[in-house]
Amino acid sequence: MQMLVRHLQQKKEAVLARHGLKLWEYEILWRLRSAGEPYRMAPTRLAQGLGVHPATLTNRLDRLQSAGLITREHAPEDRRSLLVGLTAQGAETWAAVIDDQREAEATLLAPLAEKELGQLADLLRVVALAVEDGGPPLMPHVD
Repeated sequence: MQMLVRHLQQKKEAVLARHGLKLWEYEILWRLRSAGEPYRMAPTRLAQGLGVHPATLTNRLDRLQSAGLITREHAPEDRRSLLVGLTAQGAETWAAVIDDQREAEATLLAPLAEKELGQLADLLRVVALAVEDGGPPLMPHVD
């Protein structure tokens, strides 16, 4: 299992490098995208979801905003609060990375027949649910 995880991690790192992203940049884009439309969330919630200190996140958001991948705007319901959101460029970058990752996963799973893919998906779902039962969810949940 560790060898497969290492293989997928190497593929992911190569994909991110092709798109000029670091892992932490991708993780921020992924969190925003997983929040659902309009792909925005409060920086505090983003920091908690990423498990980083708010000051660290602020520095990272500065860099992503300079790159044109995110925006920071006042929340419409409370002008004292900020929301971090994906720009069109950020959403396109995220989608391109996901497409490349899907391709790498498809190549890895190509030796399996359709029935075997279904069985694998069912088994992985059981493992994922067991892991979530003992800790935080593997996928972010939309509020």
